[in-house]
Parts: sequence; structure tokens; C-alpha cells
Amino acid sequence: MKNIVPALLAGAVLSLAGCQGNSTKTETTGTAASAAALLTPGPWRGELAVQGQQLPFLFEVKTEAGQPVVYLINKGLNGEERLRCPEISAAGDSATIKLHVFDAALVVRADGAGKLRGNWVKYDAKGPYRVPLVATAGAQELFPAAQSADKPGSFDGTWRATFGEGKEGYPATGVFAQQGNRLTGTFLTTTGDYRYLSGVVSGQQLRLSTFDGSHAFLFIAQNGPKAPVDITKEYAPNTLFGDFYSGKTGHETWTATLDPKAKLPDADTLTYLRKGESRLSFKFPSVVPGASISPTDAKYRGKVVVVQVLGSWCPNCMDETNFLAPWYEKNKQRGVEIIGLGYERMPEYEKAAARLRVMKARFNIGYDLAVGGVSNKDSVAKSMPQLAKFLGFPTTIFIDKKGAVRKIHTGFSGPGTGKYYTEETAAFNQEIDKLLKE
Repeated sequence: MKNIVPALLAGAVLSLAGCQGNSTKTETTGTAASAAALLTPGPWRGELAVQGQQLPFLFEVKTEAGQPVVYLINKGLNGEERLRCPEISAAGDSATIKLHVFDAALVVRADGAGKLRGNWVKYDAKGPYRVPLVATAGAQELFPAAQSADKPGSFDGTWRATFGEGKEGYPATGVFAQQGNRLTGTFLTTTGDYRYLSGVVSGQQLRLSTFDGSHAFLFIAQNGPKAPVDITKEYAPNTLFGDFYSGKTGHETWTATLDPKAKLPDADTLTYLRKGESRLSFKFPSVVPGASISPTDAKYRGKVVVVQVLGSWCPNCMDETNFLAPWYEKNKQRGVEIIGLGYERMPEYEKAAARLRVMKARFNIGYDLAVGGVSNKDSVAKSMPQLAKFLGFPTTIFIDKKGAVRKIHTGFSGPGTGKYYTEETAAFNQEIDKLLKE
């Protein structure tokens, strides 16, 4: 995510295909056998207890090379993603399932036959971050079948949405696809998307959820105002009134109106260079100890350079990395380089670099990575003072062969957004092609 909204950061900062990554490493310690005893192979359904709500998620346990591997399953507009989580260990009666590149895990123990109980734990949070969970083995629906006798309302289409209220509000575009009482979709914002969402329609109410290890989101809304209704106000038809629960504490209200022409502000105009600036000037420590990275290094001279401002904790950054890593291997011979600048949750270089090296290995990143600072807007502003109005992660900066900044793109629409992802990657390639021809 990506989105630097205080209410969301207080909950679970927005994840991605990082679980899947490109790694086939599996925990092979002696405790793996006891972990296997807890994790019955096959489909599972879990529930996270967030703010008085039950947030469901699906996962599957497979046996690979004799060891259990967990796959988180998310469904959305672009089909299904399966996030591979192979690092599983056990201690006593508990198993710890590490959630890919994120500094998080599911810590569970048996709670009867085919049942688990435990916590979703985020180790990089500022304070203790534990969310209770239960899970049951067997093929199950994400949400129980709708109990309403009413015909499912229609939520299909594109919606112009606003999250939050007053000055804290921000725009979004909701895109939903409905089949009967089943609903998939996503929300796009100016700093990225809320990834794969799936759920159910019951009468005039919808429920959508996603869990990728880094963030847990639950959206609840109804078509029409919530009780008690303010009779002094007029309500437009096809208006959704909802709640957005993000992890342990994040909560926002939201509204949306059906609008097939809904679109967000131009992502290429939100962050820009300050007056009088034309280049980036920085020198950051590489994740390779003892080395540093600067756009003025000989390696980058005369080449098109893409600067990716990211964080290993950021799911939208992971979606972008999942695109950029293989793209770089196919295109680097054309005279293009990528520099990844990581802004991590821990201020110590050693810890930040270690998190980025995990990410580098998981995604087979061949381009250079450096530690830029800590994960907030102020840190980015201080480390790259040429930028004005930095909004969030990821931000992608295009530099031409002469070293001049030509374009700054805020956010990334990942594969969970369907056609918007296709448009995102096409625009990236178009910009690179243009700069290489100059």
C-alpha cells in the first residue's frame, strides 16, 4: 500500500505476490515434522478477529519435498493468486509460518482435530502487534453463503469512492465484478490499489476481504444510508455507505456512487521536482556492505535510469517489484538501469539492509538496491530534497540519458486491478521506449 494515510498506518500498512516470489527454499529443521503434524494438507479457512469483526481468508497446505508449505489464496478481478510461504518452523506445540518477505508470521497451535488457533504477528510494528485467529481444515467458502431471502443487489461496475471524512478524506475508484451473490474487485487510490478483494453480496449489502500476510482488509457496505437515517438529507440512488477495517486498529468510513467514468488524478502529476531542479542528487549505502549508489556513478552514465522508491513492507511495492525484476533481466541490454531505494521501518542500516536482501533474494532482483532511510514521507523529503509533495510508496522516477528527471509516477496498479495493471505496464514500457530512442 503504499498509501501513507495515518489511519491505515495505525492498522496494517498495506501485499503482494511476495509469498510466492521465486524461492523454493523450505524450512528443513528437525522441528518441521511437528509443524507438519499441525498443518493437515489440503484447503483451510481462517478468520482474523479485527475490531469486533471476523475477517476471513483462505489458504492451502501442500507437502513439498516432504515438508509443509502454506499458500495464501486471494481471488480478484484478474483471477487467483497463490502466495507461497515455505518457511515454517515449530517450537513446542506451536508452528510459525513466516509470511514471505514481510516481517510477519502466523503463530498457531492445534485446537482440536483439523483446527488451529493462534495469532497473526507483525514483528516490525512500533508496539506489540498480535491479532487472534482461528482456522479450520476443509474446502469452504470465504464468506458463508448469503442468508438473506432478498434478491442480491447489483454492485457490478465502476464506482467513484471517497474514504475518510473532511480534510482527511481521499479519492478512490472501486471496480467490482459480480456473479450472482459472489463479488470480486479492488479499490484504486492515488498511491496504489487494495489488491485482490473477494466476497459476497447479501441483499443490499456487500462484504469483501483480503489477507496477504502484510495487511488484512475488510470492506462492508450497503446500498443506501445506514440506520439511523437522517431524514433531513437527500440520498442519491446507487450510493454505497461503508466501513473499511484495516488490521488491528485502522478504520475508515467510505461512500461510493456508481460512475462508469470515475477516474483518479493523473499519477504523473502528483509528485514533481521543485522549481529550479532538474536532477536527483543522492548517495545512499548499498545493501552490499561497504558500497554506495548514486545516479552519477559511471554505471548509469549515458543510460536511461529508473529509480524505484519502495519498502520491503509495502505490498504495492512488491507488486511493482514482481513486474520490474523480470523486466530488467529482459531489457537491461538495451541500455537501461534500475535503482531501488528502500525506506524501511527500522532505522539501523544493518536491519534495513537485511530486510532488503531478503526481498532481493525472494524476487531474484538483478538491479541495485540501496537503503534510503526510514519509511515515512519526511525521510524521503530529507534524503531527496529535489522532490516536492512525495505522497507514498512506491514512487517511480524516470531519468533520461543525460541525467534529467523526465517523469515521476506515484503508486502502482498491480495485477489485482485487471485492465488497470495492463495499462500501467504498457505506460511504463512506452516511457522507456521513448527515452531510449532519444
